[in-house]
Amino acid sequence: MTNIACWSGPRNLSTAMMYAFGARRDCAVLDEPFYAAYLAATGLDHPMSAEIIAAGQTDPKIVAAACGTQPTSTAHCYQKHMCHHMIEAFDRSWFSQVRHVFLIRHPARVLASYAAKRAAPSLADIGFVQQCALYETVVAAGYPAVVIDSYDVRQAPGSMLRALCQALALTFDPAMLSWPRGGHPSEGIWAAHWYDGVHASTGFAGPEGPLPELSSTLSSVADAAMPYYTKLKNVALR
Repeated sequence: MTNIACWSGPRNLSTAMMYAFGARRDCAVLDEPFYAAYLAATGLDHPMSAEIIAAGQTDPKIVAAACGTQPTSTAHCYQKHMCHHMIEAFDRSWFSQVRHVFLIRHPARVLASYAAKRAAPSLADIGFVQQCALYETVVAAGYPAVVIDSYDVRQAPGSMLRALCQALALTFDPAMLSWPRGGHPSEGIWAAHWYDGVHASTGFAGPEGPLPELSSTLSSVADAAMPYYTKLKNVALR
């Protein structure tokens, strides 16, 4: 039995990856389980904040306990986490109970996609600093950590998912390469705002094109994020 905690920022192929694991018959999924607790603790204004808090678990201790509990209904559980949701005050003792994956994406691509959904994103909003810090925490504790770049997944989904499964000591399942149109029954209520594109999909989109052009404001955020992306890119699966 395996719990897999996948850490990413927003607009990072994270939902498609959750759908891929959710397409396995032996794998349940958790969609951003700390989101309600994060919003309740920070008071930040996010799309659908009130609805997310009302529908979710706002006690981070309860969420942490659930994330560290071994799955029972299925052999595996894939947890989709946003790095910025794991604020320092939240319990991390459950980290020892999961296998960690860090899903990265070039900052320019993240920002171009994020800004279309929420105006004026900051460095803190896109999770690069937090992702690097979490990676360092996991590695320092001696827990296995796998880094995978969403660009590489888009280039060759079958090869990269096979490599990821091997790194996680899982058998690759070809079912991971496609899923039903319309989303997953375990996804959060925020899907109504964020997941429209992937709801229309039945598998991974094709290879990504050139980097998008950004405004000067977004470019400065991308420049600040690049060192953190590059650090994890250097240890990513090939």
